[in-house]
Amino acid sequence: MDDPIFVDTNVFLRFFVRDVESLYVKAKELFEKTEKGELKLETTDIVIAEIVWVLESYYDFSRLEIKEVVETILETKNLKIANHARVKEAVVLYSTGKMDFIDAYNIAYMKSKDFKKVATFDVKHFKNIEGVSNVF
Repeated sequence: MDDPIFVDTNVFLRFFVRDVESLYVKAKELFEKTEKGELKLETTDIVIAEIVWVLESYYDFSRLEIKEVVETILETKNLKIANHARVKEAVVLYSTGKMDFIDAYNIAYMKSKDFKKVATFDVKHFKNIEGVSNVF
């Protein structure tokens, strides 16, 4: 198998939104080849964050719909996602509706690194992290 192929945000969006049929078909073919093991793909947690933002702000997807999209991406065979476990935890936190995806990701990051303190003025989202206190 060849080297991995980096997948940008717009490929995922064309596949899930299906707003441009010709691009949807190309994305679908790419993901089908990946699922069959013919290709290896890779993307970043930043791409996932951008997908969440675009689906929420531009396409008006619900948090549950976005969670389903991200979980589908996370479960795609032969697709490596940077910080996979953090993204998975973040999308669960995000889907509760209590915070945006970036705050959810940062909380998942803090938990993974066992942070005990945070410096933030955003006490709404960061006040209830078990075992973490705000320095302010």
